Amino acid sequence: MEKTEVTEALKLVKENSQKRNFKQSIELIVNLKDINLKIPEHQVNLFVQLHYSKGKDSKVCALVGPELLEQAKSVCDNAIPVDEFKTYADKKKAKKLANEYDFFVAQATVMPKVATSFGRVFGPRGKMPNPKAGCVVPPNANLKPLQEKLKKTIRIATRNDAIIQCSVGKEDMKDEEVIDNILTVYNSLMHALPNEIHNIKNVYMKTTMGKPIKVGKKTKEKK
Repeated sequence: MEKTEVTEALKLVKENSQKRNFKQSIELIVNLKDINLKIPEHQVNLFVQLHYSKGKDSKVCALVGPELLEQAKSVCDNAIPVDEFKTYADKKKAKKLANEYDFFVAQATVMPKVATSFGRVFGPRGKMPNPKAGCVVPPNANLKPLQEKLKKTIRIATRNDAIIQCSVGKEDMKDEEVIDNILTVYNSLMHALPNEIHNIKNVYMKTTMGKPIKVGKKTKEKK
């Protein structure tokens, strides 16, 4: 996928988007092919760090022991000490927490208690602290660099269908920033697929409420 194709498609997305009373997101949709999601090697589960904001910073909650509590309170959007984990045995309370935050960072020494207290709610939602994203940390960790990284990190994953959809910016962002985010996500996804570009069927872009615009050779036909 060439930068010029993305640039043209983004222009059409904006031209064809009706004005709303809120700033719409720009969404990227990638349809995959020749993928069998029952095969682990074909499943996608990536954490992609963008160069620019996706329009809204990711919210980070820390689940920590006493060693990291004060630092986590000052750095993260929320910090829950280990002695309060038991209060989240209430499934409704745990669900509300899972919906409120994009990433959960956990102190490695309390991970067994994190799994016990939050696992049944966080697990199915893909919200458990993930070492791939650097979200399981030692008791002496410096949380500030991690929090800054996670603010511009998105998770892309296949679930029940061979499709990836994610937000890559807002309609009021600079075009070059959105385009950079799109290409970063696309290239990261492509290199994670078993047959790379040959597993990508097509790519679309849209605003939150807008119609999808195909990226590539048929973009001009859409216009």
